[in-house]
Amino acid sequence: MTYQALLQAIEVFGLDRRATLAQIKARHRQLVKNHHPDRGSDDLDTIRRINAAHETLIAYCKGYRYCFTEEEFLEQLPEERLRRQFEGDPVWGDGKNA
Repeated sequence: MTYQALLQAIEVFGLDRRATLAQIKARHRQLVKNHHPDRGSDDLDTIRRINAAHETLIAYCKGYRYCFTEEEFLEQLPEERLRRQFEGDPVWGDGKNA
């Protein structure tokens, strides 16, 4: 797999560059439902592109190495970053650490 192939798969799915596995699966179901040949679509190339993009995205996700650093944790959960930043503020936080 190349990075270009990954970008093409993201484009076929119409996803942002940050997507969850649940979003990928939901988008795949939606696209297949809309373009499946049983629904009267005679464009087999589109369904092939959708399935190929799905295979590429799933292969990438299966091999993804998760990062459990504090920086990545705060990136994934911005509400925790904000809580830490403002928890001692008398107006925004609980005021206990002020």
